[in-house]
Amino acid sequence: MKGSKGSSDHPLEEIIQRMGDVKYVISCFTDLLGGLRGRTLSLPRASRALIEGVGFDGSSIPGYTSIEESDIVMKPDLSTLTRLPDYFYDRPTAMVLCDIHEPNGRAFSRDSRTICRSKANELEEQGFIPTVAAEVEFYLAKEHGPSEVRPIEDHVKDERRYFDISPGRDLTELFRMDMCDILSKMGIVVEREQHEVGSAQNEVNFEHSTPLITSDNVVRYKFVAKALARKKYGCIATFMPKPWVNRPGSGMHVHVGLFKSDGKNLFYDPDDSLGISQLCRYFIGGLLDHARALCAIVAPTVNSYKRLMPGFEAPTCITWGYRNRSTLVRIPGYFLRKEGEARVELRCPDPLCNPYLAYVVIFEAGMDGIKKKIDPGDSVQENVYHMDESKRKELGIYNLPTTLKEALDEWKNDDICIRALGREVADEYLKLKYEEWKEYEGGVNSKDKLSVTSWELRSYLLM
Repeated sequence: MKGSKGSSDHPLEEIIQRMGDVKYVISCFTDLLGGLRGRTLSLPRASRALIEGVGFDGSSIPGYTSIEESDIVMKPDLSTLTRLPDYFYDRPTAMVLCDIHEPNGRAFSRDSRTICRSKANELEEQGFIPTVAAEVEFYLAKEHGPSEVRPIEDHVKDERRYFDISPGRDLTELFRMDMCDILSKMGIVVEREQHEVGSAQNEVNFEHSTPLITSDNVVRYKFVAKALARKKYGCIATFMPKPWVNRPGSGMHVHVGLFKSDGKNLFYDPDDSLGISQLCRYFIGGLLDHARALCAIVAPTVNSYKRLMPGFEAPTCITWGYRNRSTLVRIPGYFLRKEGEARVELRCPDPLCNPYLAYVVIFEAGMDGIKKKIDPGDSVQENVYHMDESKRKELGIYNLPTTLKEALDEWKNDDICIRALGREVADEYLKLKYEEWKEYEGGVNSKDKLSVTSWELRSYLLM
């Protein structure tokens, strides 16, 4: 039973037949902050709920509804209906992603999938076809006591682990192969997988697609990694951006493309020295111009800013470059002047962002650059990490935010996220994130703020 990209308008009899011996369907959605929520349907009695939807208390979901307007409905998108391995729950179980609706049938304005779908539709109405891909990194780890976590490959020297496939050193290859098998059966086209830079750090890449489908795939990718780690390998898959200060952080590098309906790549120019169009440069200009405000969505946790620090490959400055992994925005240069490869990579997002909202604000910023013809300036080909402050000042290079609060405060100077999400959603998101910052500030000694604290492990390790 695979998810499809087609319509979710299936007759009830067809759905029951597709279910086979499935006993339960886990119906899921993401809240505003990207957390996975849901309700489990017991079949066959609840099979009609797959068509009509399931009511729930929206006031109990942070950022959703007030208690006096709490009744809302989660309606499964049956194109995402997929069977899970039976051992995940020790019984035949399926999973489906849902859209959220008001009781009158209208789409719920704070539903992440609805917001993402609306942005893609808006771009298509303007003649643009957006495509996105995500490189989602994570660690496999084990808990050693209440506040200590270590990678499962803690048995070897923790350096130069990128592409490590040596038997005995690499303890993660079988996990990644198992994960690819599961994702493929769910209808997600897996392209490749690899050991990343950190010990027991992993990455599985799947085919690029629309913002909505790629976001759906990110959500399911994380779910599968966590369940597989727990149920088969007895460990934890953590998407926390920086579980350890002295190890590489985990990012979610975002690749963005823009096409015409006839398939022409609008970011491509064969006569340009870098193979990119002027329109692509304006898009980059928009990303750079709004980068500090975007961070509140794409790098959304206290822990995110312990990844965005010097010493590793995470960006710290607002720059762009060709092939240059020290920059915030990178033009990949594997195949110069190959039309299908012309794209933009944004390197500050991490796996704890809400992918639906992340893509919305990224395109809002990039399209603002196109609309206003924002010049990104010259590309940077030097290693930004090796530049001193005077050199950066000379080149007009500014820093990314260094804390979540700094990113949130940036909304006072830049309304890009408000324009992208709408004021109602943006205000709710901002409120929740300021509450998160205040909770962190209230429970952490000032001397601990550069370390990864127990508060962060409790808050983010299993997100």
